[in-house]
Amino acid sequence: LIAGCRVMEGFVRRNASARLLRDNVVIWQGELASLKHFKDDVREVQAGNECGLSLKGYDDIKVDDQLEIFEITEVARTID
Repeated sequence: LIAGCRVMEGFVRRNASARLLRDNVVIWQGELASLKHFKDDVREVQAGNECGLSLKGYDDIKVDDQLEIFEITEVARTID
């Protein structure tokens, strides 16, 4: 299932982590499976643009669901 979306803030990167919210409740968390802009596979879509995306292992996306896209980065601890 490919969901049509509009990027409201920031950007979306392929293979990023995502949360699916329905009525402000998280109902799924995982990774994006694909990211398209029009019919082209892309690596990134910026705010203000529309895209199509699919979620790994989940296909019950409904109208008015919201997606939060995020990346987890590890930062090495430093000693001062």
